[in-house]
Amino acid sequence: MAETTESKKEEADYKRLHSFPLIRHTDMPEEMRVETMELCVTACEKFATNNENAAKMIKETMDKKFGSSWHVVIGEGFGFEVTHEVKNLLYMFFGGSLAVCVWKCA
Repeated sequence: MAETTESKKEEADYKRLHSFPLIRHTDMPEEMRVETMELCVTACEKFATNNENAAKMIKETMDKKFGSSWHVVIGEGFGFEVTHEVKNLLYMFFGGSLAVCVWKCA
C-alpha cells in the first residue's frame, strides 16, 4: 500500500514538473514567442490524444495571425533540420516528452 501511494505521489510530481512549456530554442521576438507558446500549450491540451489536430490548429492560427507558410511538427522522438525565415522559429517541449516545432518559410 505504501508503494502505491509513493508511486502515485511521484507520478503527480512528475506531471506537475513537466506540465509547463520549456523553450529549447527560439529566435522569435518576445511578443510572438509568448503568443506562440500559449497557442502550442492550448492546442496540445485540447487535442491531448491527437497530435495531428493540434498541429493543424497551431498552423491555421499562425497563418491567420502572422501570415502564411507556417509549419508545425508535434511528437515524441524526432529530429529535424529546417530552413526558416529569421525570427520565425520556436522549438519547445511540453508535458514531459512532447516536442513542438513551429517555423515559417516562404
